[in-house]
Amino acid sequence: MAKKLYRSTTQRMLGGVCGGLAEYFDMDVSLVRLMFVGVCMVTAVLPMTFFYIISWIVVPAERPKP
Repeated sequence: MAKKLYRSTTQRMLGGVCGGLAEYFDMDVSLVRLMFVGVCMVTAVLPMTFFYIISWIVVPAERPKP
């Protein structure tokens, strides 16, 4: 079965996008958040803010595990 990208409901601070990316790529969520902040600083914050908001809208939340 292919992996799918979902927003995390357990590893979330704001929308769960970074938590979902960390779970998808099997990485530490803190590392993904630090990389996101680093890219925000390099790209003058606005493009990555738009990326995060669009990802928050487009990527579905993960389903609760029974």
